[in-house]
Amino acid sequence: MGKSHEKLLNNLEEFRKAANLTQQELSESAEVSRKSINAIENGIYVPSTVLALKIARTLSCNVEELFKLPEENNI
Repeated sequence: MGKSHEKLLNNLEEFRKAANLTQQELSESAEVSRKSINAIENGIYVPSTVLALKIARTLSCNVEELFKLPEENNI
């Protein structure tokens, strides 16, 4: 039905705050706009693999810690 990645669960805001980074600081490190970081945190935008890896590297964590697919039975 084309809803496969409509919702990507993410802990980005929690990890970013734990690292004491603003959206602006994280966006500069990941080489994207602050609006992109905001949209990812709000579940509006699904990041590319490259961007997800850059964000994880900046926050010293794994991509899987930041982003998760919803369980099939919860959709």
